[in-house]
Amino acid sequence: MTEKKLSVEEIVAAIEQLTVLELAELVKALEDKFGVSAAAPVAVAAVPGAAGAEAQEEEKTSFDVVLTAIDNKIKALKVIREVTGVGLKEAKAMIEGLPKVIKEGVSKEEAEEIKKKFEAAGAKVELK
Repeated sequence: MTEKKLSVEEIVAAIEQLTVLELAELVKALEDKFGVSAAAPVAVAAVPGAAGAEAQEEEKTSFDVVLTAIDNKIKALKVIREVTGVGLKEAKAMIEGLPKVIKEGVSKEEAEEIKKKFEAAGAKVELK
């Protein structure tokens, strides 16, 4: 007689019926049978992700300039137009929708320069 192969759906349905203890025994049996460990790939995968996030913070080379608050609309409008080159209507729309990203992906030096211009006009800016 030939044995019937179980489909993936049938295997999943059978696993769903197991208790936690039976599932732990199944994992142990599979680890022994195939010479693998279920915990090892998870630990290895977590380490590079954490190190990558730290390295990304240290190596940040581009910044977004976010206008968060203004004291004087007219001065802020002038700086927005100077920095972005947009028209009066677009600059006004940016002011009305605070907080608003004014410039994206600029160097740290350029972002600091833009921030100084806005602060001189009485506005608050964050660099992200």
